[in-house]
Amino acid sequence: MTAEVRIGTSGWSYPDWEGVVYPGGGAGFRQLRYLAEFLDAVEVNTTFYRPPAPRLCAAWLRDTAAQQGFRFAVKLWQRFTHAAEPWGEAEVRQFREAIRPLTESGRLGAVLAQYPWSFTHTRENAFAVKHLADAFADLPLVIEVRHASWQVPEYLTWLQRRGIGFCNIDQPPARNAIGETNYVTGPVAYYRLHGRNREAWFDRAAGRDQRYNYLYSPKELAPWIRRIQEARQLAAVAFVMANNHFRGQALVNALQLRAALAGGRVRVPPALMEHYPILREIAVEP
Repeated sequence: MTAEVRIGTSGWSYPDWEGVVYPGGGAGFRQLRYLAEFLDAVEVNTTFYRPPAPRLCAAWLRDTAAQQGFRFAVKLWQRFTHAAEPWGEAEVRQFREAIRPLTESGRLGAVLAQYPWSFTHTRENAFAVKHLADAFADLPLVIEVRHASWQVPEYLTWLQRRGIGFCNIDQPPARNAIGETNYVTGPVAYYRLHGRNREAWFDRAAGRDQRYNYLYSPKELAPWIRRIQEARQLAAVAFVMANNHFRGQALVNALQLRAALAGGRVRVPPALMEHYPILREIAVEP
């Protein structure tokens, strides 16, 4: 069976999306509700910084209730992936309780554990990943590592044995950086496109917006489209998340990917098409 592909953006609440992605709205305007008219998944960023209140997850479900096929990929709390101090069962319970509305609704598509560039493949770090996997074994876990030292058979085999997804990433090329992979190690295939703004990516003084200020060309997206099509024969579901968010560029590329993989035209936010006329090539007629 060919896997379904769900395409989204990493986050949806950015000040620079106002007037570019979102039309001018009043106090009652719901950004996620609007975005769900054009995509069928989203990657939640806020869960990386702190466990959300369950009522917030419930609000996300209400905002996407009209699209019952809409799925959420949540980033795991950074307490598990970036903190030097060990975490325990209390933190695991806290995060699980926070995302319980998504889990119980059946609309949790993936839990993304994002490790930093400095997290290399050592015996200690491999044990840390195993400890994490044990704690969240019943969830659709996907692990993102960015250092090429993890690109070894023993790690990939371990992921396959545990049914854990490998996060294939596109990032600015650099020595010791994981390249353009297409590993499917579990029922969830996962792809994140970070952009290729190499100058800002490795500049400590650069801000978030600078690092993710990049628009992929159709030519640059083409190899990823082929990889995703190949993964559809191996996985139960494939998630593709565009993280090059500045000025709505993630949504531009997400819609281009969606059109290419579906083989047809897609709905496009009018404001976005005004800023990126290239979208006229894939937009359904108004």
